Amino acid sequence: MIKLGLIGYPVSHSMSPKIQNAALQAAGLQGDYSLFPIHPDDDQGLKGLLNKVRSGEIVGLNVTIPHKQNVIRFMDELTPTAKSIGAVNTIYMRDDKLIGDNTDAHGFLSDLKRFLEDSQSSIGNRQSAIVLGAGGSARSVVYALCNDGWKVALAARRHEQAEQLASSFSTYEMQIATFTDLQLATFDLLVNTTPLGMTPNINTSPLPEGILLPSHAVIYDLVYNPRETKFVRDARLQGLRATTGLGMLIEQAALGFELWTGKKLPNEVFRNAVDN
Repeated sequence: MIKLGLIGYPVSHSMSPKIQNAALQAAGLQGDYSLFPIHPDDDQGLKGLLNKVRSGEIVGLNVTIPHKQNVIRFMDELTPTAKSIGAVNTIYMRDDKLIGDNTDAHGFLSDLKRFLEDSQSSIGNRQSAIVLGAGGSARSVVYALCNDGWKVALAARRHEQAEQLASSFSTYEMQIATFTDLQLATFDLLVNTTPLGMTPNINTSPLPEGILLPSHAVIYDLVYNPRETKFVRDARLQGLRATTGLGMLIEQAALGFELWTGKKLPNEVFRNAVDN
């Protein structure tokens, strides 16, 4: 019996159980994927759950807001990607070591490129992007974009958190923007990495009301539940191309499943689980 799960707070909105349980079934494996809501201040709860991975009771875990950085101190080792990003979204055991990995960056970039191609965007590499937020998800997005040749600016409600993130990627030139700059700046891509707009708070957006975005900009919202967030809806009303992070969820889920089980499934298995 393979036990898998998701650590986060809140986690009730997550589609991961539906996706990963379908994958287990498609792979012919007995098991289940469960939700583990752990409060941000519950260090004991976090440590106790990770000990279940150490003991083999749980084979692997995903990590979401707000624990992508909180879990790092409990890891025996980080993969080079997770270490570079400074955030973990996938956990498993290897050679008696608790490993912290990150599949978010690859998942995001793969889905972004698919979206740009499908929407016939003229955006190529080495263009400009603004990332909203400065948490664990933002780190993955910044890492992916910088390594793909994008010029990145950060806009976060907590200016000091944005500065801290930028200093973590000091080998890249990165600007700190304010939310009011968005209306004036020339950028090609705007990525929301905050949880604003996530179910059940579907009428919220990371942007101030009435802000006008550049007419050529492409919008990517990591929030995938609801299927059309307020951020995406508002952007589409301005005539912009916009998508949620559902494709990123599928991409990173497929990678995580392979790391946990050793089985590589077609992405269609994960995508069909969402659509059904």
